[in-house]
Amino acid sequence: MKTIVVEHLTKYFRVYQKEPGIVGSLKSLFYRKHYDSKAVDNISFEIEEGELVGFIGPNGAGKTTTLKCLSGLLYPTSGNVSVLGFKPFDRKSEFLRQISLVMGQKNQLWWDLPAIDSFLLNKEIYQIEENSFNNTINELSALLEVKDILNVPVRKLSLGQRMKCELIAALIHSPKVLFLDEPTIGLDVVMQKNLRKFIKIYNEDFKATIILTSHYMGDVEELCKRVIIIDHGKVLFDGSLAEIIKKFTKNKLLTIVFDTPVEREKLTKFGEVKDYEPLKVRLAIPIQNAHKVAAKILNDFPVDDVNIEDPDIETIIRHIFITKKT
Repeated sequence: MKTIVVEHLTKYFRVYQKEPGIVGSLKSLFYRKHYDSKAVDNISFEIEEGELVGFIGPNGAGKTTTLKCLSGLLYPTSGNVSVLGFKPFDRKSEFLRQISLVMGQKNQLWWDLPAIDSFLLNKEIYQIEENSFNNTINELSALLEVKDILNVPVRKLSLGQRMKCELIAALIHSPKVLFLDEPTIGLDVVMQKNLRKFIKIYNEDFKATIILTSHYMGDVEELCKRVIIIDHGKVLFDGSLAEIIKKFTKNKLLTIVFDTPVEREKLTKFGEVKDYEPLKVRLAIPIQNAHKVAAKILNDFPVDDVNIEDPDIETIIRHIFITKKT
């Protein structure tokens, strides 16, 4: 079943320009220069029920604009969007009860009140039954380990604690579709890992369809089997992480540890030297030559250990963007 269908989605914003100073302000009263900024430019994709998809790209790529169109916050300039069979921008109550949007840089909790008060407000907004509400709060707060802070004013919580409570507020009504826009931004490594674990459990237990945007590739690698890469409003790639590695990886990385020191000059003929120490070197070797080069080095040098691996996914994604720009 197709939960999300996007066909030729386009969203332009009219951006006005003004000359500096009082003269510029007076001129702008009668005439203002403007241009159309293409935030999303004719993109199409489909997402099945229960999929957890990574939606990645650089700043200004169009990720957040796309999520806002999918959640009904923005009306598309052109194209068709369907989420759970609804047109999001109609903002029908039945649709809004089944989705949730979490933005890592936006607050939905009341700053001076305990998180539980915001949860109670959402309970009334979504007309959730008392037993269902209590069960959901108990389950989510236990999973996120925040039972002891629900009565603490939000302004006194750490960023990690607040983000956990933001997630609970977004999930009180058990949405079928969840849009997560940078949910781990600004969090430390431990807190990022905890939130990833929770998102994975929620996806598996509730069969929720999730779109995740993140600048932390660890989020994407750990959670998403499929990724959609977007840049300047256009989709550059849509497929699995394994496909990305296969399609865009040009080199293998050889890490070699020697028994005795080896001069750098003797290694440069085998490939690009990424890191060098007398007893250890890291080489970038074209994929087709990797095993042949490894065998040659093993034969010619006093090797203690050798390891062949693909570049990390962050390096590959960066290469895609650089290649696109050039």
